[in-house]
Amino acid sequence: MQARWYFDFVSPFSYLQLARLGTLRARLAIEPVPIVFGAVLKANGTLGPAEIASKRAFTYRFVQWQAERAGLPLAFPPAHPFNPLAALRLCIAAGGGWDAVASIFDHFWKHGRAGETAAQLAVPGRTLGIADVGAAIADPAVKAALRANTDEAIAAGVYGVPTVRIGDTLFWGNDATPMLEDWLARPQRFDAEAYRRLAALPVGTERPR
Repeated sequence: MQARWYFDFVSPFSYLQLARLGTLRARLAIEPVPIVFGAVLKANGTLGPAEIASKRAFTYRFVQWQAERAGLPLAFPPAHPFNPLAALRLCIAAGGGWDAVASIFDHFWKHGRAGETAAQLAVPGRTLGIADVGAAIADPAVKAALRANTDEAIAAGVYGVPTVRIGDTLFWGNDATPMLEDWLARPQRFDAEAYRRLAALPVGTERPR
């Protein structure tokens, strides 16, 4: 069974879920796919949790609480949200494997460092064997790969990060991890009538746009 894990370094929930993927990767082949969360929000006409004042405050508390309950080290970067493009491109330039993903996430969310520029990403760059981060993230092929990843995610119906996609089935959010684990144990879990009905549930009213 193959899966794709869509993430963005700007997302603390992606950092939290990354720590839980080790167990899942023992049962499931998962490929990390860096995408631009902002582009996904724009495509869906929605706002991120950090773009709504009251939701932003709650979200940060929720992230801190989840990290404490999971026993994960967490240090927020100097400012949030931040521009993750350079970090996403660095990940791709470094091969996009799990080591690159973990190293860059740790830079932001374990050590609480900034990473919007090549200079700010010099440390994870060296760790990943990239001496000239500026040149690496300016590579047109790297930029094209990130756009292709993001376009793929949008076409697949992804609307948030992190999201695990297995075929046409999406599991969005760190707090959906137990749901994914349950589904892996019982792949027919959502074939029951109660779940099938939800797919065709009529829309009662729509909010004016």
